[in-house]
Amino acid sequence: MALTTISSWKSFGGNLSVYDHVSPLLGCPMRFAVYTPPQAADGPVPVLWYLSGLTCSWANVMEKSGLQRAAAKYGVMVIAPDTSPRGEGVADDDAYDLGQGAGFYLTATELPWSTHYRMDQYITDELPALVGEHVPGADMGRQGIFGHSMGGHGAIMLHLKHPDRYRTCSAFSPITSPARVPWGQKAFEAYLGPVSIAWEQYDSTELVKERQSKATILVDTGTADSFLERELKPEIFIDACERSGQRLEYRMREGYGHDYYFIATFMDDHIEHHALALMD
Repeated sequence: MALTTISSWKSFGGNLSVYDHVSPLLGCPMRFAVYTPPQAADGPVPVLWYLSGLTCSWANVMEKSGLQRAAAKYGVMVIAPDTSPRGEGVADDDAYDLGQGAGFYLTATELPWSTHYRMDQYITDELPALVGEHVPGADMGRQGIFGHSMGGHGAIMLHLKHPDRYRTCSAFSPITSPARVPWGQKAFEAYLGPVSIAWEQYDSTELVKERQSKATILVDTGTADSFLERELKPEIFIDACERSGQRLEYRMREGYGHDYYFIATFMDDHIEHHALALMD
């Protein structure tokens, strides 16, 4: 596999680059972005994976969150993959919460989705191998993961499955109990079929009951989030963490919503959370 550079900009002494590549795993072209901090010129730096939410791409977090300032300050690389396979011939749906832009970071087993939708494998296997080979300055021995909404689901779920790889984890407004809320139920039924044990393998609330990490998971959610009661239901995950002994810092932020104004407000906190732990 080879990378094609689409764009590159200087930012806070580092560089934000956007790459295309053909994914044999997903069977389509893919695009992702990398912010490389200035410290990478002197040696490898920790890598943070940011997983975006429904309808998003690499661009949302790189253009709206202001992460480059904190990433440059602490010397961490931030990589933003796409949220699903895309393009002609890739299964899609007219609704915003299914299909292209809504991959839910899982491997689909139901047609037509199973042909292309293998986003968990893409995030954990194919893309890291590509980054390790072609992106200078990435220390693949020091990785963390975070995300927003559907991407928060993906970040916590993948952290719990791979705690030695993703040593740190945080999330903004995550869907932590997808098997219990409409967004997750719709996606899981389409991608995985009727309710089964397969659903539990992608549900952070169920995973944390059986496997806990050594990390403290940091979560910020707004009290004015319009999806709070219907789609997020944080109390379910909080209770599961308390019962299982998983360390969790879950902060309810008064008056904030489900948007990038919220994310930008607390992005520096999250970068710091990861950077301090990964520097040890």
